[in-house]
Amino acid sequence: MKKKLDYEKSILRLEEIVELLEGGELSLEESMKLFEEGTKLSAACYEILNKAEQKITQITDLEDNGNASEEEAI
Repeated sequence: MKKKLDYEKSILRLEEIVELLEGGELSLEESMKLFEEGTKLSAACYEILNKAEQKITQITDLEDNGNASEEEAI
């Protein structure tokens, strides 16, 4: 079973990968493996951010609708 990385750990690992790839001292095979890992981490981070944005939108919509109902009652 794979351990799910959180956003912060994923970003740190992405930064490490970028540094390694920019260093230019890796073989093509090592570079390809790191690139693949980086693209997977990037996609996972995007998904985490997208879900967070959706949750924030839901919360703010609920608050906006709640405030509108309170204002109508006054």
